[in-house]
Amino acid sequence: MRVKTARGFIFAKALLRLTMATMTELEEIRHLIREFRDARDWMQFHNPKNLACSISIEANELLEHFQWKTPEESLAVTGEKKAQIAHEIADVAVYLIELADNLGIDLVQAIRDKLAHNAAKYPVSRSKGSAAKYTEL
Repeated sequence: MRVKTARGFIFAKALLRLTMATMTELEEIRHLIREFRDARDWMQFHNPKNLACSISIEANELLEHFQWKTPEESLAVTGEKKAQIAHEIADVAVYLIELADNLGIDLVQAIRDKLAHNAAKYPVSRSKGSAAKYTEL
């Protein structure tokens, strides 16, 4: 990571620390998911197809919280509703992290690769402020 200014260097160091902390936290979460699953002998049910189905099911449960809401209403979630949404987001994340783990996919690297891929497909100069698909830019 090459940065020319002192301020940029400090930012780069902070970003590196954050990345390292996040990776450690992800590894901890992955370990907790494995422990939870294995204590219940559920690995036998957690094949890639079932996990992918579970991600879709949980994502749809998340979607239910926003069905028929205006964009403004969807941003104004508080209290118990926000807690319910957080639970659904966590359900999606748990299944996604386990699916990546079971398939030997480095989720952090996959996300970095996908962001780089999307940056090439959606250059700022052509996509800023536009909701158009990359084929229509």
